[in-house]
Amino acid sequence: MQPQTSGSSHIPDTPVRRFTRPLAQFLAVESAGGIVLLVCTAVALAAANSPIGPAYEHFWHTPVWLEVDGFRLGGELGHFVVNDVLMTIFFFVVGLEIKREMAAGELRDPRKAALPVAAALGGMLVPAGIYLALRGGSPAARGWGVPMATDIAFVVGVMALLGRRVPFGLKITLLSLAIADDIGAVVVIAAFYSGGLAWGMLGLAALGFGVTYGLNRAGVRAVPVYVVVGAGIWLAVYKSGVHPTVAGVLLGLLTPASAWVGDKTLTDVLRDALVRAPGDGDERFDALRSVGYVAREGLSPLSRLEHALHPWVGFVIMPLFALVNAGVALRPGAVLDPVALAVVAGLVVGKPVGVVAFAWLAVRAGVAQLPAGVNWLMMGGGGALAGIGFTMSLFVAGLAFDDPAHLTAAKVGILAGSTASAVLGAVVLMIAGRAKA
Repeated sequence: MQPQTSGSSHIPDTPVRRFTRPLAQFLAVESAGGIVLLVCTAVALAAANSPIGPAYEHFWHTPVWLEVDGFRLGGELGHFVVNDVLMTIFFFVVGLEIKREMAAGELRDPRKAALPVAAALGGMLVPAGIYLALRGGSPAARGWGVPMATDIAFVVGVMALLGRRVPFGLKITLLSLAIADDIGAVVVIAAFYSGGLAWGMLGLAALGFGVTYGLNRAGVRAVPVYVVVGAGIWLAVYKSGVHPTVAGVLLGLLTPASAWVGDKTLTDVLRDALVRAPGDGDERFDALRSVGYVAREGLSPLSRLEHALHPWVGFVIMPLFALVNAGVALRPGAVLDPVALAVVAGLVVGKPVGVVAFAWLAVRAGVAQLPAGVNWLMMGGGGALAGIGFTMSLFVAGLAFDDPAHLTAAKVGILAGSTASAVLGAVVLMIAGRAKA
């Protein structure tokens, strides 16, 4: 072996680096995306509460459609294009993140998964229970799912601002909690916030998922093929009465998490290319083409798609979603609306209480343990941060409420509750950090 020169930048790829490198990339995108999301939220609020407010709202209600030989598909710009189409890509990436965590992350080991899963369960049930306790029996009772969600981008952004005050173990726990929370949100959307079901269309969607699985097993790697099949599945689910974003999650879960080309093959092809590459003939062409193939297939489809789509979701889709859905015309005392208060109570009180209580029960029962360097005060701060619902809460609110007044009140509650949760979580974690020091 040739000695490594001092100018070499090569760093051995250890198992720890293989885990932490994608995690660091994920955190970087989420953190920056959270800042962009915050800016777009501020822009939407400013526009909605300015003289251009009516024009701003009218723009997102612009009708758009695609018509082919008498078949017409479309709706309003904001609702159809952003909430139904683009958010399906967002949920597809959510499905990829869930699959990654189940295949190689914290959710792979039942012992490690027990804490975030229990905390996520408490962080969903307690807020929903508080909301129903306040608004159950009223026409707004259908909004019980609104305070159940956690917005991972904003949570990561706050953790980035706090820096070393947030132990690495708590970061991993909160990320895993958010992933588990996403699973719960998808189940809630599919089970409780979908319309009347068209079973024929559901059958076509199931057939499409079967075709996707068969293509995976057959080793088909042509992305355009999956795009065509995926579009057919989306259309079938859209017409079935189930919200089409559920199709995105399921397609993400079907994405293979292992590479088609193993490490040994990759090494052999690279070594062969070094021997055959000199010159400029057919052998060099064939060798470099082989290198290109194994370099591409040396990454799992899940990893390739997540790396390709994650920036688009973080910097385009979610900001657009905020521009469409966060533009609320605020009125004096809007946060005192009963629906808004119920949402705020669910996020600010229900989330930390549910997260800490269920995590404590899991630890007490011996099925989980706190991560190294994390105490219960830190878990309380993390639970408060989990009350930043925003993106998913706004999405669920749009599905839950047909009454514009209830929807507006819910959005006000989401914005107020998420802001209060961010401040509360940051303060508790700073106090916990000082106490530990």
